[in-house]
Amino acid sequence: MEFTRFKLKNGLRVVFHEDKNSSLAAINIIYDFGSKYENPQKTGLAHLLEHMMFEGSANVPDFDKVVERAGGTNNAFTNQDYTSYYLILPKVNLDTALWLEADRMAALSLDKERYENQKSVVIEEFKQTTLNEPYGDMYGLILNLAYKEHPYHWPTIGKSVKDIENSTRQDLIDLYENYYTPDNAILSISGNFEVDEIKQKVEKYFGHIKKKSHKKRNLPQEPQTERRDKTAIKKVPYDAFYLAFPMGNRLSKSYYAMDVVTDILSAGESGRLYQNLVKENHIFEEIEAFISGHLENGLTMIYGRPAEGVTIKDAENAIWEELEKIKKEEVDDRELKKSLNNLEFDASFIQTDLLSRTRILAYFELIGNAELINKEIEKYENITKEDIKEYSNKIFDKNKVSMLSYLSKNKKK
Repeated sequence: MEFTRFKLKNGLRVVFHEDKNSSLAAINIIYDFGSKYENPQKTGLAHLLEHMMFEGSANVPDFDKVVERAGGTNNAFTNQDYTSYYLILPKVNLDTALWLEADRMAALSLDKERYENQKSVVIEEFKQTTLNEPYGDMYGLILNLAYKEHPYHWPTIGKSVKDIENSTRQDLIDLYENYYTPDNAILSISGNFEVDEIKQKVEKYFGHIKKKSHKKRNLPQEPQTERRDKTAIKKVPYDAFYLAFPMGNRLSKSYYAMDVVTDILSAGESGRLYQNLVKENHIFEEIEAFISGHLENGLTMIYGRPAEGVTIKDAENAIWEELEKIKKEEVDDRELKKSLNNLEFDASFIQTDLLSRTRILAYFELIGNAELINKEIEKYENITKEDIKEYSNKIFDKNKVSMLSYLSKNKKK
């Protein structure tokens, strides 16, 4: 993918991708601020601040309405590593999009009444998705088990609903002032424009915004040297469990190796785990392996729902038997090629539409350099059979696994 990178004097990093065939314009702003930078006693506020970014600025009382009038659509999300805002609209209205984003970067209102309203919305979201949904607290429980030191140990929605309830408008103002700054942001733009035109427009709308000396928390590493277990007896329909294994960061070779490994284990009904543990031996009803995708040291995870009459202990043992095979036996050429084809297809498919290209350019600029997107497929192709054995042996360690088990309270009765 071809693109141009430049930087404003205030620190805003810009990535522009020219698409001469598009009548649309897409933009994405990523702020290098996710829940990992929150105060451990005040979690869930990065997500709440994302909500507030749509609640009006000094000049625009309703962000969504202006985007809609300009013929566009927009959305956003927050995760543990960053917050992303993106929109797409007719190219003739690019100025509107840039003005809107610059305006809320520089002059978000954080109106008290709207703050209280969105605070209630997020509290209700927490209750619906985490407290009232079967297995809804899974992510929070497994993260709290796998991470004791690193702030990945709470989910983006927050550790507790009380953290959100006890938050104040000033808490959000402080986060906005500290992290929503041009020198902590990446702007990506795609469309049928000339580079000089884009540079002029970006300078016009963002150049006046002053950078700030924002501070980030120093994040500790996670020194897991023992097995960790937690059992949750809850009103869930089935027993289930999750295994979480520490792995490297997003730029490490272990990320690509374990992406291949989990694809071999769990690529739909042709994956090893399904074929051997669901279809052939009927030990599981559902089983899946995947990686977390964290920017810092992440997790390789396996989820399983044992079949009726199979204990969690027996089900876990069956998984370890499969993991021992991939640790000791060389995968065959067909299996490796199939996995690489799957992952290369995914890496290519995400570039098929304008907005997706815009978003992945901003993402790769965040993790190091937008040029990394052009090396992604090569990194998968460089994974060998030896790498699969090596990293499987490093990652699938019985002495460094976290296991969360759900036991159905109804069944126990």
